Amino acid sequence: MFTPSTSASLCTTSAVALDTLLGSSLSVGFSRLNTFDALAITRRVYGIDGAATRFATEKDDTFRIDASDGARYVLKISNPGETPEELDLQVAAMRHVAAVAPDLPVPRVLPGIDGQFVVPVTSPAQPYRTARLYSYLEGMPLDALRGRAVDHYAIGEMLARLQAAMASFRHPHEHRVLAWDVKHLASLTGLQTHIADPSHRAFIAEAFARFAAIEPALRHCPAQVVHNDFNRSNIVANPSGRDFVSGIIDFGDTVHTAVAIDVATAVMNQFPLDFDADGPHDLFADARDLLRGYLAHAELSRDEVLLIPHLAMARVAARALLTSWRAMLFPENEGYILRFTRPGWEHLRWFMQRDPETVSNALL
Repeated sequence: MFTPSTSASLCTTSAVALDTLLGSSLSVGFSRLNTFDALAITRRVYGIDGAATRFATEKDDTFRIDASDGARYVLKISNPGETPEELDLQVAAMRHVAAVAPDLPVPRVLPGIDGQFVVPVTSPAQPYRTARLYSYLEGMPLDALRGRAVDHYAIGEMLARLQAAMASFRHPHEHRVLAWDVKHLASLTGLQTHIADPSHRAFIAEAFARFAAIEPALRHCPAQVVHNDFNRSNIVANPSGRDFVSGIIDFGDTVHTAVAIDVATAVMNQFPLDFDADGPHDLFADARDLLRGYLAHAELSRDEVLLIPHLAMARVAARALLTSWRAMLFPENEGYILRFTRPGWEHLRWFMQRDPETVSNALL
């Protein structure tokens, strides 16, 4: 039976992980491209003409391309801080899923005129940037839906099916150190200085202590390459269609980590946004529906089920730390970066009002 340890130490990779974080694309700024730039790239690199519409994004340039022949695509221009290895990891993971599970709604990666899937588009004003072109998946972002319109069970089913497809995937860069991989939460301690509210800093300090208690158990959990960002913005939904989930997008956080972390990320992203920790609401009500859907197609040990609520808490804490830091770096994009952080403080307050054993049983 899983029991949080009271004597665990912080992860020994903290310094390495923080150095990697500070040098990653999360900290690299760039000049935003406009729709004219996007169309010039699609004409030159892909031989496609049409119209471009910008999507709101956190760290790259993304456009919908409405081609003259009626087809639709998604054009992504990388952040200058994204390395060739991590971009290849994303593309290879998507192509693997398309090959082994072609029925899964994952975008198809389309080559440029020269046959490359990741195409350099550097210029004196835009060094070290690349283009990728994906098929467009019809539907609406899950974060545009609320309440009964969301089929949480179907989301859990889709996560299990995606994990099954990715279980056989291997890549030389799959073990990269990623700030959004919750197993590295202890590496983010230096970001606490960017949390202004003293009560919020207290929540974060307690979250670190609670994570240290469960971290030894996490090391023994089954692991594989996973999506690692099954959130509201990365799930495309079609509420009136036969299949509720019509798209799984953004493989930018793909990494080899514990399966329980991937499930916990999906669980955390079902927490209600209009939540009051002192109210009668059940923080895990929608998450239990997701877990039931997941377990219809996959297995978790009892220890993993008991660990997942703590990992969901760790993901809330990581989001608070990373987004507060990034909002300081990029104040012009603060609204988008912090869009889920503010309700997250109420989620953390809910966790801190309960003892670890109660949290362990939250999904039962």
